[in-house]
Amino acid sequence: MRILLINPNTSQVLTDKLDRAARAVLPPDVELVSVTAEEGFPYISSRAEAACAGVGVLDVLARRGAEVDAAVIAAFGDPGLLPAREAFDLPVTGMTEASMLSACMLGQRFAFVTFTPRMAPWYNEQVRQAELSARFAGTFTPDVPLGNIGEIDSDLRGPLVAECHRAVAAGADVLILSGAPLAGMAPSLRTEVDAVLIDPVQAAVLQAAALVRLAPLGASGGSYRRPPGKPSTGLPAALAKHIARDE
Repeated sequence: MRILLINPNTSQVLTDKLDRAARAVLPPDVELVSVTAEEGFPYISSRAEAACAGVGVLDVLARRGAEVDAAVIAAFGDPGLLPAREAFDLPVTGMTEASMLSACMLGQRFAFVTFTPRMAPWYNEQVRQAELSARFAGTFTPDVPLGNIGEIDSDLRGPLVAECHRAVAAGADVLILSGAPLAGMAPSLRTEVDAVLIDPVQAAVLQAAALVRLAPLGASGGSYRRPPGKPSTGLPAALAKHIARDE
């Protein structure tokens, strides 16, 4: 089995962190192929940026999807996730959705712990869209300046641990360490926090592998039925060809 891990951010350092975290839990019969977005933003931190990045995700799938059995969208907020399921014949998972669904199987209430309050409203929307608000204890973020995006997990370790404790006090029994810069951090905190900790990219990769076995063609019916072909203007060549059904 081959899984394509798509980092919609343009930062290779984040791809490397995501790749390492995913490989730590990868089943032995699964090969991981990690790619970094060629256009867009070093780190996606808004709805508008996510919408732009979603086109890049679809383009990567148009170019590389035939080479793999499943794909993971490795950015919190899952840019392009639902369109990808509608357009491609393979299982596609996203870090936000996968971590929330995993959290619901590991505890009664979950919370996001992330590194900036700037993204909290957008992250909270993901919960409402998934209709999981009754299980959600909130988003917890330290109010401290950000430094190097590749070193946030170490530079903000203390404030992030404090936010984990605050989330537990608010009633969360599962904590999702949210955002690509925190990939791989969960194992190092498990002795310091009295809650289940979830690494979103690990949840997404493991669910992708499971979906290949459960439904190898991915979502393909109902609201995800493949749309008819349609010509387009200005899209990347591979994506335009795929959407036109010129294959």
